[in-house]
Amino acid sequence: MKTGFAHLFIPGPTNIPEDVRQAMNVPMQDMRAPDFGDLTKPLFAGLKRVFKTETGRIFMYPSSGTGAWEAAITNTLNPGDKVLMSRFGQFSHLWVDMAERLGLDVHVIDCEWGTGVPLDAYARVLEADRTHAIKAVFATQNETATGVTSDVAAVRRVLDAAGHPAMLFVDGVSSIGSIDFRMDEWGVDLAVAGSQKGFMLPAGLSMLGVSQRALEASKTATMKRCYFDFVDMMKVNDDGYFPYTPPTQLFHGLKASLARIEREGLENVFARHYRLAEGVRRAVDAWGLRLCAKGPEWQSDTVSAIMVPEGIDARNVIRAGYAKYSISFGTGLSKVMGKVFRIGHLGDLNEGMCLTALSLAEMSLRDAGCRVDLGSGVGAAQAWYLEAQETAAARQAAE
Repeated sequence: MKTGFAHLFIPGPTNIPEDVRQAMNVPMQDMRAPDFGDLTKPLFAGLKRVFKTETGRIFMYPSSGTGAWEAAITNTLNPGDKVLMSRFGQFSHLWVDMAERLGLDVHVIDCEWGTGVPLDAYARVLEADRTHAIKAVFATQNETATGVTSDVAAVRRVLDAAGHPAMLFVDGVSSIGSIDFRMDEWGVDLAVAGSQKGFMLPAGLSMLGVSQRALEASKTATMKRCYFDFVDMMKVNDDGYFPYTPPTQLFHGLKASLARIEREGLENVFARHYRLAEGVRRAVDAWGLRLCAKGPEWQSDTVSAIMVPEGIDARNVIRAGYAKYSISFGTGLSKVMGKVFRIGHLGDLNEGMCLTALSLAEMSLRDAGCRVDLGSGVGAAQAWYLEAQETAAARQAAE
């Protein structure tokens, strides 16, 4: 018999704060009531602030982030359109797979897993595209499978330097609300997010930011769509309603999670994610292990994919943690299955929780046959967290 509570350190679904969980514990209500918009209209406004867009529009779909991927493609592109994509992890791979299955002509650049969007390669392809045959450029901001973050602002600079008019699509499912994202400033046309990551909710609600340019493109796009059609949503969204049954309880949870984000301050949320992630990274270094991310420029502040030594199966680390210590780590996916285990450090999280994850990871690694010094990673993270606190206190005193 297990006692206590289970520790969840997968990179999504993330832990749900108690006030958010309780906010969803409400009776069902009339989704056609005259005051339903009092609940939903502020959510659209709050999401625009998180996406950092004043000119764009937000759609919410009862789906995982994959649904918003499909909505973005089918509403703005045509069958046979040429698009530029890169593949460097399981989720960027799945996005490529969707684009191909929906009938797009995909120019895909395969990259080493542990790296991200290949800016130089994108630049060469876009500069060579003199006729502007490429209609969209896709970028996965945070590849959850490998713990890699790419530079979306730099993708925009590449497009601008080439004078290329292609739309910019961004997968921000495991980044928006946790890592800096600036839809308007970076000229992002379509941005996808999901409820189960930085928004600290159950899975089942996707958010899609759409620029005015993408909305214009949707007027002439000929891909078949029904459930995800922008037109159906726009007919009723402005009044706070939806063309089909919405996930009302998730809306109540989103109201509470947006309030938490705004109380903390979005920039403080980003700083906290960096601080906590850096503690995990220093622990990995102290263990003598390395991240899947090939360099500091790629390291994610929402998830660390930790490589295990040759001869060790990362799945045994995960099994030991789950069976013995009631903790869930993320498994390796596809090419890195058995080679990495992942610690998700996003959403509702603090230093104590990260230290718990690290201490149980040390024991799980030992159980799997990996020689790490107990306390080494925890101690390195503790030293960093203390240093970060002292630096923040000194900065506040100077102000």
